[in-house]
Amino acid sequence: MLKQAPRLSARIGSVSESTTTRISALAQTLRRQGREVINLAVGEPDFATPEPIIAATQKALAEQHTRYGPVPGEPALRSRLAESFQGYDADNILLTNGAKQALFSLCQVLCDPGDEVIIVRPCWVSFTEQVKLAGGRPVLVDAGAGFQLDPERIRRAISIRTRAVLINSPNNPTGAVYTAEAVAETARLAGERELYLIADEAYHAYTFDGRPHVPAGDVAPDRKRVITVRSFSKHYNMTGFRIGYVAADKSIIQALTRLQSHSTGNVCTFAQYGAMAALAMDQSIVHQRRDVLQRRRDAALALTRAIFECVPGQGAFYLFPQVSALLRSGESSADFAARLLRDAGVALVPGEAFHGPGHLRISFGTDEETLQRAFAKIKEAL
Repeated sequence: MLKQAPRLSARIGSVSESTTTRISALAQTLRRQGREVINLAVGEPDFATPEPIIAATQKALAEQHTRYGPVPGEPALRSRLAESFQGYDADNILLTNGAKQALFSLCQVLCDPGDEVIIVRPCWVSFTEQVKLAGGRPVLVDAGAGFQLDPERIRRAISIRTRAVLINSPNNPTGAVYTAEAVAETARLAGERELYLIADEAYHAYTFDGRPHVPAGDVAPDRKRVITVRSFSKHYNMTGFRIGYVAADKSIIQALTRLQSHSTGNVCTFAQYGAMAALAMDQSIVHQRRDVLQRRRDAALALTRAIFECVPGQGAFYLFPQVSALLRSGESSADFAARLLRDAGVALVPGEAFHGPGHLRISFGTDEETLQRAFAKIKEAL
C-alpha cells in the first residue's frame, strides 16, 4: 500500500528553499573528496568574540544566571540600549533571538493576509519569505544607481494594501549605505501614508570612507512610524549568541512581547550578560575592526574589479559584482557560482539568493592573504 506524503501547510509550501543550498551541498562534497574550499560566502568576519564578552558570559554562568528571565529582556540591558535612542526608555526595547527573529515577529505583528510589504531589491534572503509566512505579499522595488535607496520608486509602489516599507542599510548583499536624504524622504513617505518603516540596521557599526551610518529614527519626521532592528551579531562578533533587538514605539514593543511570550520566551539569560559587557567595554576594538574591514574591502574591490564590474561597497563586508558578461549561454549566476566552486574551489553566493540575478555576493570577512589566494584561483579557472 502506497503511503501519501504527509500533508503540510500551504504556508510552508509558499516559502522558497534557500538558493545557497546547492552551493553548500557541493562545497561539502568537495571537502569530503579532499579538495580545499575557500569560503567567501560566509556572513560573518573571522574576528574572535572580544574577551570581556566571553568573561562576562562565563561569570553569568558561574553565578547561575541560567533561569527564565523577562520576555522582553533583562531590564538593565534594555535600559542601556535605550540610551542610543533619544526619548526612549527600557519599554521601547525588546531583546530577540537575533535580528532574524525580530524581523520575523514584526511581519507576524504587522501583516494580515494579503497585506503588502515593500522591500528594496537586491535584499537579504529571508525578507521575502518572512513576509510570506505572515500571509503577506512582498513587493520588490529595484534599488537606484549604485544600489542606493530611491524614494520615488518606493512612492510608486505604495498601494492601498501596503503595510510597511523595509529597508536595510548598510546593505546585505550590496554593501550600499543609504544617504540621509533618501532615508528621511522614505520615512516621510511612510508617515504620510500611515505606514511603518522597518529599518534593518544590523550592520550599522561598519561603514567606510568616513561615510556615516544614518539611523532612520534620527531623520524621520514621525519616529512613531519607524521600527529599528539591530543585532549584537555583526557589531561585536557574537553571531552564536543570538541576540538582536527592536527599538520602537511602546505599542509595537508590547505587541511583539505578547507574540514572543508564546514563541521563544526570553532570550538566553546568560548571553544577555555578555551583551551588557559588550556595551560597557572599550569600543575602540569595534573601530579597529572596522578599519581592518575597510582595508580588506579595498583589497577585495581591486581584486574583484580585475575580473568583474563592481560598485564599491560602502559598508557591511560584502561586494556584489555584476557577472553577466562572463556567463555562458543559458548559464545563471547560480550556475556560475557552482562552476567557480567546482573549478576554482571558491564558495560565493549567487545573486538569485538576493533577487539580484547576474551578480555574485563576495564576503571580505577573511584575511587579505586568503582573499588573494581565492581570486588567483578564480582567475585561473576563468
